[in-house]
Amino acid sequence: MTDDLRLGINVDHVATVRNARGGSRPNPIRAALLAVEAGADGITAHLREDRRHIRDGDMQGLKDAIGVPLNFEMAATTEMVTIALDVLPHAVCLVPEKREERTTEGGLDVVGGRAHLEPAIARLRSAGIRVSLFIEADAAPVEMAAKLGAPVVELHTGTWCEAVEAGESERAEHEFQRLRRAAELGSALGLEIHAGHGLDYATAQRIATLPQIKELNIGHFLVGEAIFVGLSEAVKRMRAAMAAGRQGTGQAPR
Repeated sequence: MTDDLRLGINVDHVATVRNARGGSRPNPIRAALLAVEAGADGITAHLREDRRHIRDGDMQGLKDAIGVPLNFEMAATTEMVTIALDVLPHAVCLVPEKREERTTEGGLDVVGGRAHLEPAIARLRSAGIRVSLFIEADAAPVEMAAKLGAPVVELHTGTWCEAVEAGESERAEHEFQRLRRAAELGSALGLEIHAGHGLDYATAQRIATLPQIKELNIGHFLVGEAIFVGLSEAVKRMRAAMAAGRQGTGQAPR
């Protein structure tokens, strides 16, 4: 563990590659076990309504196999809540979901969606599942998350990462300061703060400088890096980047 900063690895896109051929390989459970061996503190998987990557059997298989916390990403639908209550993962992260999107686009509308989110959160928490909400880094959703009784928020880092990748330094700094303020506010309200979406070595190192953040969830970048250096090495390099950020030393791996 990098001080108090945990690393969750999302194995969705291992399943994407598997499903491209319709067979059983590569196996996301095998990838999860490799990630844990290399230093992951937990595994994340998103069971979408259209089952485009992770399948129902993957969720139970991951729960049974990995030996570390399983974070079940899902939409706040009756179907998904029912599945989560059957699998009983360590954690559920409620995310927005649109069938036509390639990946999760933006944070959950916790303000407009309070009426249907509140009972879903209550049901999950009553089963002993830690609930987090994937939200934008703004005051209103952070404050509403606290009112809804979710103990954790995961701040959407995608907009910031896109600005960094595009070389738009002014916009990138503006977005980073939004994340910083949201992390400070959430922590002051008693929430545990996580972050994720679009992170690479350099952005993970930077976001690790925010002491309020306790967990990063990273998937697509590491699965892509695994093509070139292997998954174990990619996870180790990510841990090194996080450590450098937390300790204020060194450069991000390349």
